[in-house]
Amino acid sequence: MTDYPVLFEELDPEPRLLMGPGPVDVYPRVLRAMSTPLQGQFDPQFTQYMDQVQVLYRQVFKTRNQQTLLVNGTARAGIEACLTSIIRPGDTVLTPIFGRFGHLLKEIAKRSSAKTVSIDTEWGQIFTADELEAAIKTHKPQVVAISQGDTSVTVKQPLKELGEICKKYNCILYVDATASLGGNALPIDEWNIDIVSAGLQKCLSGPPGSSPISFTDEVAERILHRKHTEAGIRAPGIVDADGPIIQSNYFDLAMLMDYWGPDRLNHHTESASMLYASRECARILLEEGLENCQHRHQLTSRALRSGLQAMDLELFGDPNHRMDNVTGIYIPKECGNGALVRSDMLNDFGIEIGTSFGPLDGKIWRIGTMGYVCRKSNVLRCLSALEMVLNRRGFKTKQGAGVDAAYSIYEET
Repeated sequence: MTDYPVLFEELDPEPRLLMGPGPVDVYPRVLRAMSTPLQGQFDPQFTQYMDQVQVLYRQVFKTRNQQTLLVNGTARAGIEACLTSIIRPGDTVLTPIFGRFGHLLKEIAKRSSAKTVSIDTEWGQIFTADELEAAIKTHKPQVVAISQGDTSVTVKQPLKELGEICKKYNCILYVDATASLGGNALPIDEWNIDIVSAGLQKCLSGPPGSSPISFTDEVAERILHRKHTEAGIRAPGIVDADGPIIQSNYFDLAMLMDYWGPDRLNHHTESASMLYASRECARILLEEGLENCQHRHQLTSRALRSGLQAMDLELFGDPNHRMDNVTGIYIPKECGNGALVRSDMLNDFGIEIGTSFGPLDGKIWRIGTMGYVCRKSNVLRCLSALEMVLNRRGFKTKQGAGVDAAYSIYEET
């Protein structure tokens, strides 16, 4: 038994370079923004910051959607808020599964009392437009739920044609953009995406804890058919909608629309420090420019991948549909399940890389080049450290080959 009280030491973690699939290192400006003094949630200055966040994320999502706001919680909170609010009990929800997070979307849909159907492909591959259209024609879903980029398999699903197909068959397209927003193109209006959610901890280089979402007026209308106002804050004369109540209170987008809208009807207490972080993440991205940021992610991934291949490592996944911010590598047989290499990278060089899940656990490593981490110096540092660790663990590489190949990519530009 421990004798109480126990006082632990002040937080002082060792420095790490987070080059796994996320979270990644946070922009220093975002950390500074998080130290901004708190204000009351209905202080006019604070509600102005809320309005500014909506304006900023409309630009990030390239949308005119009025309903663009934050859900307090990690990226999964945004996913659950979107699906719980748009899925009515008994709705058919189609989830195309090409990695771990398709299974997650299916599970959340099932918990929302949907009739769930799915199509599957080999992890590391994507679906063709014809395959998706055939599934939609067969199952006639009310909602299609899919991830743009699935970090578990390091590939991204093309969405433009899928948006057109969903529009053709009158079903709602929900996209989980947790792993892709900021580093990969996502013009949601142009691609006919009805509702989308993301997180800060990947290409936006913020801390996990806030989820930007956006949805169309048509989706808002669907949600408002299920609107029920809490008794404790209901004004006289307010009548609940006829639709079935949304099963979560915290993730009820009908109530969140009132909280973020001009009525400022109390719901939760907005996480002020996370709102400040979200605001600064968007400002940094927009200052750089969406296309410039996407180009930086593409260039950095090209350099990393060139270096890895020069070290005789084999890349994982469909080469035509790799994400621009995370790279999968088959673990050489000399390295077993790769755990010792990851441990050496972390403990000896302070660099975190990841493995994967399910059928890919211990089969591939995943190296992230996202947001603040997506820089030349980090790529060279990672390749250099990986070369030394691999040689120590039995996989022999040509000295300096990886770094030289990465340099060549940078010198081309």
